[in-house]
Amino acid sequence: MSDHPRTLVLLRHAKSTYPDGVADRDRPLAPRGIREAGLAGEWLRANLPAIDQVLCSTATRTRQTLARTTIGAPVRYLERLYDAVPGAVIAEINTVADEVATLLVIGHEPAMSQTALGLTGAEGTNTAATESIAVKFPTSAMAVLRVPCRWERLELGGAALVDFHVPR
Repeated sequence: MSDHPRTLVLLRHAKSTYPDGVADRDRPLAPRGIREAGLAGEWLRANLPAIDQVLCSTATRTRQTLARTTIGAPVRYLERLYDAVPGAVIAEINTVADEVATLLVIGHEPAMSQTALGLTGAEGTNTAATESIAVKFPTSAMAVLRVPCRWERLELGGAALVDFHVPR
């Protein structure tokens, strides 16, 4: 596939609950989150090429978000995506195999918005989407980026933010 354009989707986990005595990492989805994660999956299938691979945080709410999207692609669960910084997210993206054309990353805030904004800068960037992300990256939101290079070469400013969708 070499340098053919790729699609990167950064998805923030769906709305979660805050039960007493449950560690942050173990918080489950709220009823609204269950519904909106399903809507996110529907949007992905209707608007993008099939997902080839998923990188997912190990937190309960990210795993449940993935399950509710019903995306059936191979998954790598990565502890490093929990409480990540953009550099760590990009480093994991850089390890993705060349044959993956569409990659879904499921993580947390502020890493998803900071990663999306950090990668943005290539020609074709949707400035309205960039401005929306800068204001707020709500639960279940998805930033869609076009990556004009191999995953291993992706770096800050190297992608075009083409869409930002919040399923409701």
